[in-house]
Amino acid sequence: MALTDSANRDANRALRARFDEVHGQYQQLRSSLDELQTRLAQLRVTQRSDDGQVTATVGAQGELISVELSPAVYRDQDPKALSAKITATVRRAAAAATTATQDLVSSYLPARSGTADFLRTGDFGTLLGRADAVLRRSV
Repeated sequence: MALTDSANRDANRALRARFDEVHGQYQQLRSSLDELQTRLAQLRVTQRSDDGQVTATVGAQGELISVELSPAVYRDQDPKALSAKITATVRRAAAAATTATQDLVSSYLPARSGTADFLRTGDFGTLLGRADAVLRRSV
């Protein structure tokens, strides 16, 4: 009976130590995610048109924050050209925001993780390939 009690106590200590380790990792991850969320909320990307007449600022998800027009745009008086210039500038800003967001999120993920690869490439194969490999090992 004493041997069983001793083995149970040792097993409980080992389980408790493992729990404390996993809980510490969770707390660190949670803290990192809070920081990431704050940094994403603050992320702004600004792009200018080639001629500098249009400036567009977007947030992390490419949402338009502001558009600024220089007084020079009113000299051209070509609404279609101005519309195209604004659209192109906003699209460039949104594309740059996507890259900045991917880089930021990837910096919080383990290197060579399927998620980090997916964020960089958009290829679900990299994301699912890692899960498939884990499943194959467990079978």
